[in-house]
Amino acid sequence: MTPAELSRTVLRSVRGAVEEQELSVPVPARIVVQPPPRPGCGDYASNVALQLARQAGRPAREVAEILRKRLIGSAGITRVEIAGPGFLNFTLGDGAQAALVREVLAQGDGYGDRSLRSARGVGAGDVAGPGSSPDREPAPDSGPDREPAPGPAPDRGPDPGPGSAPSARDVVVAEVLARIQAAAGVAAVGGDQAAPVATPPDLTALIARLGVDEARWVLLRPAAQDPVRVPERPVQRESNPRFRVQYAAARARALGRYAQELGFGSEPGDVGAPARGEAVGEGPSDGSVSAAQNLQTFHTLLATYPSAIETAARLRAPDRVVRHLEATADAFFRWHDVCPPLPVGEQKPLAVHRARLALAEAGGTVLANGLRLLGISAPEHL
Repeated sequence: MTPAELSRTVLRSVRGAVEEQELSVPVPARIVVQPPPRPGCGDYASNVALQLARQAGRPAREVAEILRKRLIGSAGITRVEIAGPGFLNFTLGDGAQAALVREVLAQGDGYGDRSLRSARGVGAGDVAGPGSSPDREPAPDSGPDREPAPGPAPDRGPDPGPGSAPSARDVVVAEVLARIQAAAGVAAVGGDQAAPVATPPDLTALIARLGVDEARWVLLRPAAQDPVRVPERPVQRESNPRFRVQYAAARARALGRYAQELGFGSEPGDVGAPARGEAVGEGPSDGSVSAAQNLQTFHTLLATYPSAIETAARLRAPDRVVRHLEATADAFFRWHDVCPPLPVGEQKPLAVHRARLALAEAGGTVLANGLRLLGISAPEHL
């Protein structure tokens, strides 16, 4: 179950409670679910009960209990708990993570890109997942790209005005924003349509200095209100976020090639626990808790990639995609380092290796898809 599917499930529970007069509130247009603030609170959380409590004239925990009873037993949900003043915490079924990986791999370069799925004739009933259900509501926003309270879209910089030449940043942001809006199915508004323009001299100079990929990353990474910081030269090491994202995408593809040489392929399933002594980071001496948190973070970032694209489109903020890719690459390496997808030493390929390989390939798919939207290469080798 993806965040979008969970959002629709919660929305149906609210609608059912209203129709059966358990609650007297307007049915919201959308329900936001997001990762809980602390480990041990389930896979996702929602504050929908707190939002409805005032309109219902009832305590938030009472509203939460009404919804909890309706949600228990829903497909893909194993546990629903009420926390604090009325938060709903959801624990998904054991097969939820494998189902997500299967969905990402099935959609391939169309995952998070409705324009590609539409061009291929993939309709709402053909693929389950974000943005594909017949009764689809807008997907929830979560992860590092969580959407702020509704408000005007951020200013993407001053309008060059008549007779003024657009800057390198203006040109690249407009081009990428048009691509992101098409992927999200969001109609471009007014000046957001990227009309062909001549390459500005400052963009030509920047590309000559840094190369195409680094130049685009440098221009797209800052938020609208932040200045562009141009490095002296591109650095091909993991301290460079652009290199790190490309390296993670290339590493995921390399794992598939190495697995082929060993005679096995990927199959979504249980990725297992890390080998003792291999885990890194904070946590118990065997690293199991830290590894579990890394795995959940990685899955959450894969699941929320489509909603990150929608958020970037609505807020006209390509930097949201950049940050999501950086977080995904970091999560990939943290998980990969403690749960190797390939057999070690004389070990034979097992089901757990096929499952880990599938998860790595799903991560590579998301990273490559995001890089493509940004107009940045996702090389096979790096």
